Amino acid sequence: MNIRDMNWMQVEEYLKRDDRAVVPIGSTEQHAYLSLATDSILAERVASEAAAPLGVPVFPVMPYGITPTFRAYPGTLSLRVETLLAVTCDVLDSLAASGFKRVLIVNGHGGNLPLNACVAGWMADHAGVTVRVHHWWNAPKVWKKVQEIDPVASHASWMENFPWTRLAEVAMPDRQKPMVNLARLAILDPAGTRALLEEGNFGGRFQRSDADVLALWKVAVEETRELIEGGWR
Repeated sequence: MNIRDMNWMQVEEYLKRDDRAVVPIGSTEQHAYLSLATDSILAERVASEAAAPLGVPVFPVMPYGITPTFRAYPGTLSLRVETLLAVTCDVLDSLAASGFKRVLIVNGHGGNLPLNACVAGWMADHAGVTVRVHHWWNAPKVWKKVQEIDPVASHASWMENFPWTRLAEVAMPDRQKPMVNLARLAILDPAGTRALLEEGNFGGRFQRSDADVLALWKVAVEETRELIEGGWR
């Protein structure tokens, strides 16, 4: 269930029988021919589908993340590292004050990896509250499935191209893009990043069949649900 479909009294009743919550975090950034909100769409959707059968509330997705190197692409919005971490800690403070004791953060953006250290530090100061960060796209079972389908996969490639991240009337190239030199990419400024990546795909096919991507999505939802159910020890 989603928090947007609940009032505070229903949350209070829920907390009498359970103390779990899910918080998705994404980003608003270039994804080649896909939606700028791809990371947010996927984080919120995988969290919602995973939590629904369990009756665990999912909070609205945080739509902004850390993505400074994509700022040369119009529409990309980036937070400072300290901003994202401060907001995350504020959210966790509020959840703990409400009575949530087990929180799964479902992260959809690679640039948000500093969340790991942030959460570890927060938990050190909040005994009795467990917070896990789940980077759904490279979690073990999801990444294994990616490798089974097509090992050439990356940012803005087929592995993020789902029916719900595509844009109407936007055609996808029918080709496999060579993988970018990641070491070179890591030292470029935003203008250099855009010059190297061009449309934005890091490498791999732009699109695969719905059968392929929906098989991947099924694994993503199941792996996320497993953590909500029993990933608290």
